Amino acid sequence: MKAKTKPDLPFWGLWNLSFGFFGVQIAYALQSANISRIFATLGADPHSLSYFWLLPPLAGLVIQPIIGTLSDKTWNRFGRRLPYLILGSIIAIIVMCLLPNAGSLHLAVTGALIFGAFALMFLDLSINISMQPFKMLVGDMVNEKQKGLAYSIQSFLCNAGSVVGYVAPYILTWIGISNVAQGNQVPDSVSFSFYIGAAILFICVLYTFWKVKEMPPKEYALYHGIEGTEAKEEEKENFITLLKKAPKVFWTVGLVQFFCWAAFMYMWTYATGAIAEQTFGWEKSMGTGIESYQEAANWTGIVFAAQAIGSVVWAALLPSFKNRKFAYALSLIIGAAGFISSTMITNHNLLLVSYFLVGAAWAAMLAMPFTILTNSLSGKHIGAYLGLFNGTITIPQIVAALLGGFLLKSVAGSLQSNMILIAGILLVAGAISVFFVKETYGEPS
Repeated sequence: MKAKTKPDLPFWGLWNLSFGFFGVQIAYALQSANISRIFATLGADPHSLSYFWLLPPLAGLVIQPIIGTLSDKTWNRFGRRLPYLILGSIIAIIVMCLLPNAGSLHLAVTGALIFGAFALMFLDLSINISMQPFKMLVGDMVNEKQKGLAYSIQSFLCNAGSVVGYVAPYILTWIGISNVAQGNQVPDSVSFSFYIGAAILFICVLYTFWKVKEMPPKEYALYHGIEGTEAKEEEKENFITLLKKAPKVFWTVGLVQFFCWAAFMYMWTYATGAIAEQTFGWEKSMGTGIESYQEAANWTGIVFAAQAIGSVVWAALLPSFKNRKFAYALSLIIGAAGFISSTMITNHNLLLVSYFLVGAAWAAMLAMPFTILTNSLSGKHIGAYLGLFNGTITIPQIVAALLGGFLLKSVAGSLQSNMILIAGILLVAGAISVFFVKETYGEPS
């Protein structure tokens, strides 16, 4: 059965598909900017910081294909993808209220770290459950001509949410909320940021749930070329079969993803320590309870916000490039330049320029892979393939986390800023890998 071309959607229709991403990304930004700070405050050694990032991608590696496959088969009065969006958001809201209190439960250092690790796992898991439906909704409802715009809108909302999440502790400190705490407790500026982020997430997800109406089964089949008997046969295929039938771009884009996500794992893990070492005169022997470390941790959120603003600006420019692969590779090279230049800076204000450049890579990572992949797929297993494709995000993070402590000690000379240099080198490798990608199309454009 030949698929009928999906109609163009109005701008606000594309906007509504992704608006909830704004709230989800606030939660993700709070996690990525503050987790190393939280675990360092709880008592973790810098050489073991990356290991606390292992559980989230491990959980995501297992759950994402399951969520994708289940949502492919879900048809009810609430929709196909939206029920999973609500489920993930509810879990995320609960965990966001628990995680900052890991040091306030009167647990020993080891107990607090274990509690924090499992809270982080559930937070990352729930955020990923919430993120995936947005990518799937675009694949389900947007035609090939508009997918670039749809994912760019998603990237814009994602990065706008990032700015809010990144700057929250800094702003709360500026208005008078305490930025230091006794013992291994997390400062109020961080805790209140998580609480406010949970409230915004709740509002944004409700908006998307109210505004978006998914295609009913018959209409979906019409636009994705699925016949009734064919659909039943396809449902029997397992993950291994789907991977064997995956288009080549699944693997070539996955190679690019490997280098990119490993690079950003090192940014999230080591940026706070690197900024503290380079621009705030902090040393590991001083501990994390002193004001200079916590100021550096707040400033990490500000430079991450500069990265997010850079992503918003670059995301607006990406659709103007006629050659998608060139734009993808260029974006990663600009991001690499940002990482590498940041390691040569001792003035914390100048770091804003470097991380603004890093934003170009992040914008491309959010838009390009999913545009290229979903264009190569028909509608039968978009959810399952996007779930499996999440492995190209989680596996690099797992590998990077496992190697982080070794690289910090043996290659980086225990200087966390050198781990950011390694991140830049990884992005250069990702840019080179882009030229192995050959785009294909699974449905008529």
